[in-house]
Amino acid sequence: MAKPAEKAFYRFLVLFFNCLLTFGSYFCFDIPSVLQDQFQGNLTCVNSTVTNGSDCVEGLGMSPQQYNLLYAVYAWTNAVVVILAGFLIDKLGNRFGVFLFSFLTVLGSAVFALGSHFKGTAYLLPLMLTGRLIFGSGNGSLTIVQNRITAFWFKGKELALAFGLTLAFSRLGSVLNFFLTQRVEAHFGIQWTLWGGTLLCVLGFLAAITVSALDKMGMRQLGLEGLIQQESKKVRFQDLRYLPLRYWLLVLTIMFFYNGVFPFVADASKFIQDKYSGYSQREAAYIAGAVYDSSLVLSATVGILIDSVGLRGVFAVGCAVLTLPVFALLAFTFVPPLVSTLWLGVTYSFAAASMWPSIPLVVPQATLGTAMGLATSVQMIGIGVCNLIVGQILGTESSDVKIPLERWQQVMFFMLANTIGCIVSSLILNIVDKRQGGTLNNTTKRSQETQEEPNEPPETSPLLGEENDHRAIN
Repeated sequence: MAKPAEKAFYRFLVLFFNCLLTFGSYFCFDIPSVLQDQFQGNLTCVNSTVTNGSDCVEGLGMSPQQYNLLYAVYAWTNAVVVILAGFLIDKLGNRFGVFLFSFLTVLGSAVFALGSHFKGTAYLLPLMLTGRLIFGSGNGSLTIVQNRITAFWFKGKELALAFGLTLAFSRLGSVLNFFLTQRVEAHFGIQWTLWGGTLLCVLGFLAAITVSALDKMGMRQLGLEGLIQQESKKVRFQDLRYLPLRYWLLVLTIMFFYNGVFPFVADASKFIQDKYSGYSQREAAYIAGAVYDSSLVLSATVGILIDSVGLRGVFAVGCAVLTLPVFALLAFTFVPPLVSTLWLGVTYSFAAASMWPSIPLVVPQATLGTAMGLATSVQMIGIGVCNLIVGQILGTESSDVKIPLERWQQVMFFMLANTIGCIVSSLILNIVDKRQGGTLNNTTKRSQETQEEPNEPPETSPLLGEENDHRAIN
C-alpha cells in the first residue's frame, strides 16, 4: 500500500503551504512602489498647497535617490546574505531555513513600519533602511528554501508547474498590493498600512510551521530523513568550483532579464504619471501592477506547457527577444502604458517558468540550495546596481516635480541594454546546452529524465558521488 507521502495529493499539499511562505513578503516588497508619492511626498501640506500644478501629497519626505535606496539596500543585502543562506540550508536543512528566514521577514517588515513613525527626523531613513536590510535577508533566503522544497518534491514530475504555481502565489501578494494598498493608505494612513503588511508576513511564518511539519512527516514516511542529513554533511563551500558552465550562463541570463523587470516596476508608477497625461496615482499603480497580473494568470498554464514541451533554453531566448519591444514602446511612443506592462508580464511569466526550474536540471540536489543562493545573489547584485543607476539618472528632486522625459528615456535605454545582455547570454546557453546533450531543451519530461543522467557526470562528477543514492527518490 502506497504511503501518503508517495501520493500526488501529499506533494501538492506541501506545495500549497510552500506557496504561502512568500505571499505576505511579496505584498510588502512593493508597497513603496504603490505609495511612491507618499514616500517622496512633502512632510506637511499647509492649506492644500499646490506645486508645479500638482496637488501637494503629504508623506515621508524622501528624495528619489533615497526612495530607490530602499530597493537597492534590499537587493544588496540579498546579494551578500543568500550565498551563505543557501550553503546553510544545504548543511542544516529546509526546516532550519524556513523558520529562520520567515522570522526575519516579520522582523524586517516590523522595523520598516516602525521607521515610518519617525518622519521628519534623522531616524526615519536609517530605521527604514535597516528594516529593508533585515527584510531582504529573510525574503531572498526564504525564496531559496521555497525553491529547494519544490525541487525536492517535484523533480522529474510537475517541476515547471510547481515553480509556476509558487510564482503565482507570490505574485498574488504583489497584485493585491497594487490593488489594495492605495485604498488602505487613504483610510488608515501610511503607518498602519505598513503594519498591515507585517501581519501578512506573520501569515508566512505560520505557513512555515505547517510546511516544515509536512516536510518532516513526508521524509520519515519515505525513509529519507537520515539519508538527507548524511548527504548534507558532505556539502562543502568549495563545491562551488564544480558548478557547470550551463549553470553560470543561466545565472547571467536570469540576472539580465530581472534587471529589466524589478527596477522598472519600482519606478513605473511615477514614470506613468510623468509621461502620460490623465493618470491618477491609483490608476498608475494599477497599470504598473499589470506586470504581476499577467504572471499571476499565466504562471500555472505556462508551467504546464513547459513541463510538456521542454525547450527551456529556447523559451529563455524568446522571452528576452520579445521583451525588447516593451522598453522601445515606453521610450519612443505614447502607446498606452498598460500595453507594455501586460506585455512585460507575459514575457516575465515565461522567463520565470523556464529559467529558474532549469537550475535543478544542471546541478545536483545536495548543492541546490547553495546554487540557488548564488544565483539569487548575482541577480540581486544586478538589481541593486540598476536601482542605484536609475536613481542617479532620475536625479534628486522632490516627487512633486515632474521628471523630464529625457531622463525617463535614458532609463528605458538602460533597460534595453540589459535585455540585449539577456539575449546574448541565453543564446550562448543554448549553444553550450546542445553540445552537452540538450538537457534544457529536451521535448518531453521522460527524455529529460533519461538523458539527464549520462550528461551530468562530466560537469559535476565530484558532486554526484555524494548524490547517487538520493537521486533515486526523485
